[in-house]
Formats: sequence, structure tokens, C-alpha cells
Amino acid sequence: MRVLVFNYGSSTVRSSIVDVAAESAESSAAERVVGAVAVERIGQSEAFIRDDFATEPAIREVAAADHAEAIDQLHARLRSHDLGEIGAVGHRVVHGGERFRAATRVDDEVERAIEALIPLAPLHNPLSLAGIRAARDAFPGVVQVAVFDTAFHHTLPPRAYVYPIPYEFYEQDRMRRYGFHGTSHRHAAERAASLLGLPPDGFTGITCHLGNGASVAAVENGRSIDTSMGLTPLEGLMMGTRSGDLDPGLQNHIAASRGWTSEEVVELLSERSGLLGVSGVSSDLRDIERAAEAGNSRAELALEIFAYRVRKYIGAYASVVTRIDAIVLTGGIGENSASVRQQIAEGLAYLGVVLDPALNRECAGREACVSPPGVPVPLLVVPSREDRVIAREVQRLLGDS
Repeated sequence: MRVLVFNYGSSTVRSSIVDVAAESAESSAAERVVGAVAVERIGQSEAFIRDDFATEPAIREVAAADHAEAIDQLHARLRSHDLGEIGAVGHRVVHGGERFRAATRVDDEVERAIEALIPLAPLHNPLSLAGIRAARDAFPGVVQVAVFDTAFHHTLPPRAYVYPIPYEFYEQDRMRRYGFHGTSHRHAAERAASLLGLPPDGFTGITCHLGNGASVAAVENGRSIDTSMGLTPLEGLMMGTRSGDLDPGLQNHIAASRGWTSEEVVELLSERSGLLGVSGVSSDLRDIERAAEAGNSRAELALEIFAYRVRKYIGAYASVVTRIDAIVLTGGIGENSASVRQQIAEGLAYLGVVLDPALNRECAGREACVSPPGVPVPLLVVPSREDRVIAREVQRLLGDS
């Protein structure tokens, strides 16, 4: 089956064509990406579109002031290619609440349900919804499937997902930890198992999705048992524009001191904080690293805080898993930033993590172990291949229907 996959991120919209053989429903071995298009740096003056259908990728600047414009640019570029026979379209959707625990065929009712979950993921579910509607118009009659970030984390035990607030807030309003980046964490755990010679569901350890959005997961035998994001994607690590964990009282303090509404405070914490807020340079780590190398002290501080908070979560999750087969770094930062990987590893020697500087420098955008042989806890780099996981979930759903 040929699956057209759409992945709607906070600063990037990606599409790819994935050929999935029937026997690959439980394995990535028979998956093949035959082409991809992505619009990156959405909302920035340096936005560009990357076309990977040709042997040599084509990159050009593009107008993408917002995600709606980026989605239009993406579809226009896709129309310029012969996509072959598309058997299904798969969409990454960030929040599925408690209702969506697996990949689901999209119809009008499912669209309405995704829309109803927008308050829980106000930066992401509207993007997915806009993308789904654009794809349903562009590919009428083709099955559309939503694959939810939250689904992988439905194995969290109550001790991990129940917030310590009056229990009726969970009973009546389902206020709880949901977790996100599920497709990425699932892929990282599955690839780590393969690299370590373990069964597909045999990995126990810690997976770190580090990108413009970032999260950490504790994985026990292939199942998520805790994760850093919560009811919304705002909780947890410092991110590109999101603050991550804060004193809850800070929101009221900001509102009172500035005369702001709660919505204005959430917008500040979601869109103007994190790496952008501390550095004052950019939400893109590549820009911040360049500024730090040039001596910008706020950029240096932003990088230090980012790595520090990742180490804190790794340390916390080391206490909830029964063993650590490996620590896995994925996502744009985890895959490509040798300096951030070094800063993270430097504080984890007590766990048995050792970084090989040469292997670390040489690793960019590819699978690798960046630890020397024989260390107690290897540090693995696994490129995020959410498109393949989404295509596999689509294949599994349609194969079972």
C-alpha cells in the first residue's frame, strides 16, 4: 500500500509517500519512503520548502507566514509530482484525549471530535484539522486516517497520569496527563530494541524527543509508563517557544502584574517563551548555537537550561524503570546537535552514560551509538521517522478492517 503521510509540527509541515508492504505491519523492514516535501521555519522570514522527490533535494525560499499558507504550498508542490496510486492518507494528530487510543478512520464525526479537543492542544489540533480538511478536498474518495500522538501513552498507569488535584476534575472533565510525541517515542523504542538485539517490545529505558517541541518518556518493555508532557504539550521540558514546567503560581503573578488575561498568559508561555524567550534570538536551536558561538551570553544560557532540564527528566525516569537498556535521543535536536548531546551526557556519568567525542561529532541525522563499546548505558541516536510509524499504523488499521 502507498500511504501519503502528513505531519503537522509547530514550525514544520511535512509530507511523505511511504510504500508499506502488508508484512510490515509489525516491522519497519519493508517500508520505503519514495518521496517527501516539507515546509520549514513556518512563520519566519527564512521559511523554505524542501523537495526530496528528486535524487538531489531541491530547497528554495517560500512564503509561509502561517500554517495555512504552508499547507497550501505543500499541496501545490505535491501536485507537481506523480504520486502514484495513493491507497490512504495518514495524518499525525497531536491530541486524541481518552477517546482515541489507536489510529482511526476520519469522517465528519471524527473531525468534530478532533475540533472539540482543541482546548487541550490549541497550537496543534487546529493545524491537524486544517491539514485533514485540505487533504480530504485534495484526495476525495481516498481513506483518511488520523494517528494520534497521545495513543502511545495510553499505557501510563494511574499513578503517572492522575494529577494531585481533587479527583472529580479527572472523573468529570478527564483532566489528566496524556503525553505527546507518541509516534516518535514508539519509533525510538522500537529502533533501540532492534539496535540492541532485543525483541520488538523488549526495550526498557528512556526516549527523548528533542526538537522545537520536546518530551521525554520512560519506556518499560516497549510500553510508555511515564512522560513529561501532560494535559497539554506545554508541560515538561523547555522547548522552542514553550516554557515547559513552571511554578503554577507564576501564571497568576504574571497576569496580575501585567493586567493580562489567562489566555494572554498561556500565549506567552506557549509562543514566546522557551529557547526563544531566554535567548532573545530564535526558537530554532541552529540559530541559537550560532549566536552562542559568537559569544551571546543569553544564547549560551538558553542552551544550558535546555540540556539541564533534559538531564533532570532523565534522572527522574531512571528511578521509575526497572533497568536502562539505553537512553535514546531523537527529533531534530537529538539527531543533529552534537553539542547538546554532549551537554546532556556530561551530567549522566552516574548512570553509566559515557559519550565518545569522535562518534558524537560524526553523527548527524543517522542512527548511531555515540558511546564507546561496553558502557553500562549506551547513548543511541535514532532519527525520528514518524512518517514510517504513521504509515505502519495506517496499514495495520486498514489491514484489520
